[in-house]
Amino acid sequence: MAKTNQAKPYKMDTETQNVINFFEQVCKVPRGSGNEAGIREFLVAWANENKFDNNVDETGNVFIRVPATKGMENRPAIVLQGHMDMVCEKTPESDHDFTKDPIKTIYDGEWLKADHTTLGADDGVALAIAMAIVKDPAVKHPDLELLFTVDEERGLTGANGLGEGALRGKYLINLDSENEGVFTIGCAGGKDTHLSLDLEYDEVPNDYVSYLIKVAGCTGGHSGENIKDERANAIRVLARIMQRLSEITDVRLISITGGTAHNAIPRDCEATFFAPIADKEAIAEIAITMATTIKSEFANTDPNIQLVLNESFEASDRRAMLNWLSTKVFDMLRAIPHGVAAWSTDMPDMVETSSNLATVKIEDGQLLVHTSQRSSVMSRRDAITSRVESVGRLAGCQVWSGNGYVSWKPDFKADLVKQCQAIYSKLFKKEAKVIAIHAGLECGLIGDKHPGMQMISIGPDAVDIHSPNERLYLPSVGKIYRLVAAFLAELK
Repeated sequence: MAKTNQAKPYKMDTETQNVINFFEQVCKVPRGSGNEAGIREFLVAWANENKFDNNVDETGNVFIRVPATKGMENRPAIVLQGHMDMVCEKTPESDHDFTKDPIKTIYDGEWLKADHTTLGADDGVALAIAMAIVKDPAVKHPDLELLFTVDEERGLTGANGLGEGALRGKYLINLDSENEGVFTIGCAGGKDTHLSLDLEYDEVPNDYVSYLIKVAGCTGGHSGENIKDERANAIRVLARIMQRLSEITDVRLISITGGTAHNAIPRDCEATFFAPIADKEAIAEIAITMATTIKSEFANTDPNIQLVLNESFEASDRRAMLNWLSTKVFDMLRAIPHGVAAWSTDMPDMVETSSNLATVKIEDGQLLVHTSQRSSVMSRRDAITSRVESVGRLAGCQVWSGNGYVSWKPDFKADLVKQCQAIYSKLFKKEAKVIAIHAGLECGLIGDKHPGMQMISIGPDAVDIHSPNERLYLPSVGKIYRLVAAFLAELK
C-alpha cells in the first residue's frame, strides 16, 4: 500500500473504506497520461482474478464485463466509465518521479491529499468506486460494462479511439465529476493549438549582464473548471514583466519555460536574459514595482504569487536572441487569448468559451507554445482557435491545431435524468443540481459513437484538481458509492 500519514483521524464508513482501499492500490501504480500500461495490467489482472470477461482494444481502453446479479438479468445494461490516466503536477521542491514512484497519500481529517503532488483522484477514484461496487455482494445490478479509457487528460484519446457500438449499455454513468449532489449532463468541446517559432541567437556585448527571472507560487488549477476564477497565469505574468522591461532597456532573451499540461493553468514560469549593466538599477526598480502591482491585482484570487529576479545569474555562454526577436516573443505571449472569452446566454454563470495559454519552452532552436480552447458552441470553439492561430501567424510561427473533441449537448428532460433525480431525492432527502460544465468529458465522444445512449456524470467532492493542492472529500465518497449502488438497482 502507498505510504500514508494520518494528520487527524477520520472514521470512514464501510462503503468509503472499501473504495479508499481500492484507491490506495491504484495510487501504487504510476499512470500519468501516456503511461497507462501499468494500471491497464493491474485492471486486467484484477478482472481475471475475479473471472470477469475482459479485453483491451487497439487504443488501450480496458473493457470489463460483469454479469447481472440474480433477478436483474432483464434490466437494461449499464456502463460505469472513468479514465485511467492522471495529470502529473508537483511543487518545485518535490523530487517525485511520476514514471515510477507511487502517489504518497496524506489523510488530513475528512480530506485525502498527496505529498506535494496531484492526488490523481481525477480519475482514480472512478476506478476504485467501480471495483468496490462489483465486489460488494449486497449491490444488486444488471449486466455491467466497466470502461476505463486511456489518455483522457491530454485530449480524450481513449474515447476518441473507441469503436462504433463498442458498448451495449442503455445507460452510461461517467464517474469523472467533482461535486457530490451535482449531476452533469453536458460539457464543452475542445481543441489544442501548437505554435512554433524559429529563433536566432547572436553574441551580446561585453557590457551586458545575465538575469534569471521567475514567477512562482500561482494556484493554477483546471483550465476548464478554474478558468473563471481569475487566477494568475504564470506565463502571462512573466511576459508582461518582460515586455515592460523591454520598454526601458535592451532585453535579449536566452530561454523561457512555463506550464506543464494543456489542461492546467500554468503555476510557474521562468526566463533568462541579458541586459546592459548600466540599466541594472532601473531593471531592479521595475521588477519591484511590477511585483507590487501584480500582487495587488491578484490579492483575492492568487495571494501567494511570487516574483524573483536573480541579478547574479551566470549564463553558460554569451549568446541570446536579438532585441527585436525577444520583443516579438513577449508580444506574442501577451497577445495570445487567455481566460474567459464568452459567457453562456443559455445557462447563467456558466462559461461558454475560453482559452488557456498552457505551456511555453525553447527546444532545438524553436519557441514552442501550446494552448487549449474550449466552448460549448462548436463554431465558437473554432473561432477562438482561429484567433490563437492568427496571433501565431502574425508572429511568423508555424501553426497546427488538432481535430479536437465535440461538446455534449445537455438534455434536461432525458428519462435517465428524471430517474436519477428521483433516486437521489429518495436516498438523501434533497434535490440534486443538474448542470452542464465548461470542461471536457468523454461523454460527448462516447455518445457520438452510441446514438441513443443516455449518460450522466457524477463524482465525489474534489478540489484543486490538476494541481498539487488536489484534495478528495472522504464523506462524499461513501455518498457517491451509495448513489451508484441505488442507480444500478433501480434504473429501468
